[in-house]
Amino acid sequence: MTTITRQARVDAEGNVVVPVGRTEAGQNVIVTVEPAPPSMTQAEWQEFINRTAGSIPDLERPPQGEYEKREPLE
Repeated sequence: MTTITRQARVDAEGNVVVPVGRTEAGQNVIVTVEPAPPSMTQAEWQEFINRTAGSIPDLERPPQGEYEKREPLE
């Protein structure tokens, strides 16, 4: 069996349901529960983009060349 990572939400009663598929049915597994990292707010995401934009100074898009000539659509 391969390692499967699933994200699930704990319900109001404290239960977690993690579907894994029929091929894993009947097998013993170890379940580790850890809190998911907090999501970024829109403002935090924008700040991250502003902070990292342009942080790779030598990254440039090379010239793309010319478009090929095609017959016009009729």
